[in-house]
This record gives sequence, structure tokens and C-alpha cells, in this order.
Amino acid sequence: DVRDSKTSSEVKGETPEDTVRTFSSYVDMIIMRHPVGGFAERVAWMLAHTNREIPVLNAGSGADQHPTQALLDVYTLERSFERLGGIEGKNIVFVGDLARGRTVRSLAWLLTLFEGVTLHFVAPPQLQITQDILDQLDAAGTRYEVTQDFNSVMPLADAIYMTRAQRERHTGESTVGYPRLSRALMKSELLKDARVMHPLPRGPEITVEVDHDPRAMYWRQERNG
Repeated sequence: DVRDSKTSSEVKGETPEDTVRTFSSYVDMIIMRHPVGGFAERVAWMLAHTNREIPVLNAGSGADQHPTQALLDVYTLERSFERLGGIEGKNIVFVGDLARGRTVRSLAWLLTLFEGVTLHFVAPPQLQITQDILDQLDAAGTRYEVTQDFNSVMPLADAIYMTRAQRERHTGESTVGYPRLSRALMKSELLKDARVMHPLPRGPEITVEVDHDPRAMYWRQERNG
């Protein structure tokens, strides 16, 4: 686990690709979390073209993808809806920083595999889901809605996937209009069988009081991970 490149041979001029290839000599699998988008895919291709071909599992890639989180999220949804007809036909609402939320990008793509799912993306314009994901949904024939109005979609939601504002990527950014979920809002608007998820860590977008609502699934989601 390299937390700081200053503790590795990169400080001597070694490339990140050579660092990974060095690791590949000692292990049978690499589980990679990297700040650069697409890096895991790049080194997987590189290792596939060497005589030391080992699997590379993408556990988070920049602001691009997070497939391991998406797998545990789908598992959480499957378990939540196992007595309610499964994921098929459900309304899944993504809320918050969708432009930079790699968990949202991966989960939205994975949900295209389920028949009749409708995805709703709720965010201020500057944080809304990006066109490349919408293009994937169009290609898959998955229905979706893009909106800023959180209250209008809450009564439709079978699952709400909240996300935090990723201020570490854009410091000083305004969070005016950022959707927030309170216990009062859940009582008045949310279906009795709905589920609330969050990849964590959370910020003020979910109040602590929501933790006591049986529809809050994010700590179960964490245990599923």
C-alpha cells in the first residue's frame, strides 16, 4: 500500500507503470485505487501484454469509475428488494455531486443490466451527471430523468442514493441548492418501502436523525462492503 510516492522508487524517477510492474512480480492480484482516472485500465492492459499477466481489480479510479463500490451497491439493492420483486422496474434516484461521483457513474452503468429501471439524477446544474453517462444510458435503452427538483422525485423513489459534495476536488465551490435529506422530509415524502443509500463518508446532505429510520441502508451498505 503506497500512501505517498515519496516512500517509493518514484522519488528516484521510476514511472507509476514500472512501480506496478514491480509489484506484479510479488503478488497474484493487484487491487488498485488510484487518483488518476483510467490508470487501472491502462496498467491492466500493460500487464496483459507481458509475461507476468495478473488480474488488476479497479477499486476506484480518479473521478471516473468505482466498480467495486457499484458491485456492493447492487448487492445491497438486491437484498433490499428481494421480497419486493428485485431491482427490475424500480426508480433509483441519484442525488448530489453527480459530475464527480465515480460511484454514481459505475452504479448507473451497472443498473442498465436490469429491465425496466428508471434512473433520476438530481443535482444543481454545475454538479449534474455528465453527458458521457447519459450517452451510455441512451445506448442501453435505459430510461432516465435529469432534474434539480428533489421534492418532485422523492414520492417516486424506490431507492435514493445520496452523495456528498466533493470539495477536495474543487475547494471554495458554492453548495447553494445542494439537496439535503432530513427525517421530516422522509416522513412526509418517501415511500414506506424505499431505501436510502450513501457510499460514505457523508456530509450535511443526510442529517444524523435519518440514521434511526429503518429505510436508511447506508450502514448496512457499509457492512455489505
